[in-house]
Amino acid sequence: VCVCVCVETGIPTCRVVEQVRGGKMGVHVCCPSAAWSNCPRTEGAGPLCPAEVGQCCTPLLAGVLATVSDTDYLIPPGACNLLNSSTIYANNEVNLAEVDIYGFDYDYTLALYSNALNTMIYNTARSFLIEHFKYPEEISKYDYIPNFAARGLHYDIQKGLLMKIDAFHYIQPGTVYRGLSPVPDEEVLEFFGGTYHVPLQQDSGFYGKVRMGPKVKQFMDIFSIPEMTLLAVANDFFITNDIEYDPVHLFKDVSEAIGMVHLKGYMYKWVMQDLGEKLISSHCDETEAVLNRLVNQGKKLFLITNSPFSFVDKGMIHMVGKNWRDFFDVIIVGADKPHFFTDCIKPFRLLDGNGDLRWEKIKNFEKGKIYKQGNLFDFLRLTGWRGSKVLYFGDHLYSDLADLMLRHGWRTAAIVPELEQETKVVSTDRYALNLTWLQALTGLMERLQTHRDQDSKQVFQEWQKEREELRVMTKNLFNPQFGSIFRTCHNPTYFSRRLCRFSDIYMASLSCLLNYDVLHTFFPRRTPLQHEAPLWMDQLCTGCIKTPFLEEMSHIR
Repeated sequence: VCVCVCVETGIPTCRVVEQVRGGKMGVHVCCPSAAWSNCPRTEGAGPLCPAEVGQCCTPLLAGVLATVSDTDYLIPPGACNLLNSSTIYANNEVNLAEVDIYGFDYDYTLALYSNALNTMIYNTARSFLIEHFKYPEEISKYDYIPNFAARGLHYDIQKGLLMKIDAFHYIQPGTVYRGLSPVPDEEVLEFFGGTYHVPLQQDSGFYGKVRMGPKVKQFMDIFSIPEMTLLAVANDFFITNDIEYDPVHLFKDVSEAIGMVHLKGYMYKWVMQDLGEKLISSHCDETEAVLNRLVNQGKKLFLITNSPFSFVDKGMIHMVGKNWRDFFDVIIVGADKPHFFTDCIKPFRLLDGNGDLRWEKIKNFEKGKIYKQGNLFDFLRLTGWRGSKVLYFGDHLYSDLADLMLRHGWRTAAIVPELEQETKVVSTDRYALNLTWLQALTGLMERLQTHRDQDSKQVFQEWQKEREELRVMTKNLFNPQFGSIFRTCHNPTYFSRRLCRFSDIYMASLSCLLNYDVLHTFFPRRTPLQHEAPLWMDQLCTGCIKTPFLEEMSHIR
């Protein structure tokens, strides 16, 4: 992709797409421009962009696709079909040969739940809003919307806004919702004083909990998706019916209603009543295979979960068998994470065969026994399991992983089920085309900035508009409301940055371990920093021309 210029004036005259096949010019498509006929490189060029534009393309890209018979030439070699959901991705180098102890959370780590559970949590919490908090009956008409919200979003409690924030605390335009309706970007700027930036002091605390009164809440775990949907629905009801309400009260009521579902044990009851429907069956066999493999290789295993023993016991019997305790050297339930990792107050308690608490002091852990509560400091003292020889798996970046990495030096592994769908999208030709064209267009815009004449400015504005269209199209491939949980346009999301900070490796499910040897070393990709010379083809367009007039650096290509 290049910018053609007039031989006499040096002014860009048209946009051109070149296809080089075996060193020869294959296709040369020129989009209409007032001076395009003056371009010396358009002799024998292909036809102009057709008037008919595909529904999934911007006008310029549609013209290219309509002219090029084989769209594979528009995609860098190997751009598609490289990713799969069975891969383990590394943020930090991890040598499994150095790992002797494997620890696990239970919910969404050892056990993965079907989407039916989210619907039941939403419906029950909605009923609590109506019956317990006396909200209008009409809210019951709002059914659960499965693909509305996504993990990692932020919620402005005072304004009642659900939004997506990037790693630099900036709101992504087009991803702010009040109720079920998007908020125009102009209104978003008014709400936040003329900026998209959310100050650090307004954000919730390290564990996503609200500090110092109502500000902005992070939703970082999978269980929060029904809560976000109910917040959006409740806000939408009051707004569409023109009923005055306080968004702060609504937030507290919805949070309490969701909490009641968990505290009253409804979720545990639903899962135990129908394990076959609520647990993802294909994952159950794989969980058993992972545990078997690790034990057979002489690894020590432990379990730390907030869930009660009766719930964990029934689920593990379903997935692994009645002798599931034999896999683990230490089993801790009702742990009250994240306080388990930060406080040293609660002692460990032993549970008897009926699940009742015993009163004797815990001086050592016995295999097959069940322990409750406790704290990490006593755990470390009793086991001696410290440092990088321990690898702990969990789904919650704060409650499961953050303290273990930052304070105790454990290796950490994040379970991110959303990776399965995200990698499918990233591996499609449509995504590769959009992203390649977006990167190319960005590179052209960078270079065109050196020209300050009116024609160049007009072309730049057209490209800028097309760039925004491409961003929206790419976002919609993941989620029409909020896009990918990992990207906000070109920046990582707030969630993605925390994922990189608090996990050494991450994967879609625990079963991904089956694809690797127990002596495998995970190496993170070396991606170039902004000031470093790029060595990969998909980064050449922007990276090689960061400095507009540095033509002597073209040999990097």
